[in-house]
Amino acid sequence: MKQKQPTAIRTASRSNGADADAGKRVTIARALSKLGYCSRTQAEKLVREGRVSISGRRTSDLSAWVDIDKDRIAVDGKAVLAEAKIYLMLNKPRGLVTTRHDPEGRPTVFDCLEGIDSTHLSPVGRLDKASEGLLLFTNDTVLAQRLLDPKTHLGKIYHVQIQGQIEVDQLARMVAGVEEGGETLRAARAVHLRGGDKNSWVEIELEEGRNRQIRRMLDVLGFEVLRLLRVSIGAIALGDLPKGATRALTAGEIAYLRQRTGV
Repeated sequence: MKQKQPTAIRTASRSNGADADAGKRVTIARALSKLGYCSRTQAEKLVREGRVSISGRRTSDLSAWVDIDKDRIAVDGKAVLAEAKIYLMLNKPRGLVTTRHDPEGRPTVFDCLEGIDSTHLSPVGRLDKASEGLLLFTNDTVLAQRLLDPKTHLGKIYHVQIQGQIEVDQLARMVAGVEEGGETLRAARAVHLRGGDKNSWVEIELEEGRNRQIRRMLDVLGFEVLRLLRVSIGAIALGDLPKGATRALTAGEIAYLRQRTGV
């Protein structure tokens, strides 16, 4: 989806506000979750039952704080070690919901992870059922939390096909902010890519995603979204990954995400 010298509407850039010290000391239940041992709810149950120890001392105090890098954590006397970190990208097809289990029985993004031990993997953010494209998965809960923090200002870029032709002033309105459902919704950048007689493609960058944000903004402007594809998260690009396929992030991509988030 290439374009020649597009007209772009962009907000002013902002600095990375990630706190490099956040996440090192956490409650005991959160520590077990971060280490990939179990969910936080399961961890709280283990702590209440007195089955968890911190540096040799049993505790049933859910408010107890630990340093994951220094304290020895054990469950039933067996040390809990950090599991190997996994970082994946998926080219999400349309029609899948971004959840592990769907109460309505609809297919989910985890159906694309066959052959991968996804026990502790979670998607980083969401793409709605009708949307496609780049979706990250990891068991690195600290990195995932930072990626979702609006203070990180890690832009996500979408290519959106709409019915009709969009004007420069409408692109500007998305950047300035449109009111919908009691919220002010803004794009960090909006670019007209190309258009035909009946529809056109727009590139939209978000720095903080709200529920169905792009669809809601375009609906206010009177446009129907025909297709919505996320093509990048920061410098991590979907590229030519086939639809429904996954691949591991490269060492360089992981280092980039860590640098951007201060992990």
